[in-house]
Amino acid sequence: MADLKKASLTLPTDPVSVSAARRFALDVLGEWGLPSGCETADIVRLVVSELATNAVQHTFGQSPTFMVELELECDELLRVGVSDSHPRWPQRLPAAVRQDNGRGMVIVRSLMAANGGKLTVTPTEEGGKTVRVALPWPGGFPG
Repeated sequence: MADLKKASLTLPTDPVSVSAARRFALDVLGEWGLPSGCETADIVRLVVSELATNAVQHTFGQSPTFMVELELECDELLRVGVSDSHPRWPQRLPAAVRQDNGRGMVIVRSLMAANGGKLTVTPTEEGGKTVRVALPWPGGFPG
């Protein structure tokens, strides 16, 4: 595929890895020309934070690592994914659920709906899953 930029990082499934995942994503976006304070960077930071937190909290020790992947296609489409080896897929909860946790996917879905993005969940070859978002790359920022 022409003009495809990729970056990935595998981290231990540990709470301290969530901040490392966020830093990695923002560093990569910066290398690709997206300023850290812009709206798209803020969206990606929150998405990575929620998805990495899910990988840490909901794999119940069955996924020793998780991977954060970023792809920029033709300076038009940004894909951000978090993969783990746990076979259980995210559960869809209603937006009105009142609880302290379990709302990460609700937040991610809402962000995608509000910003022209798309959320997908696909199986991995290892029997786990990748939760991926796709967002339009903002105009005016060369890759």
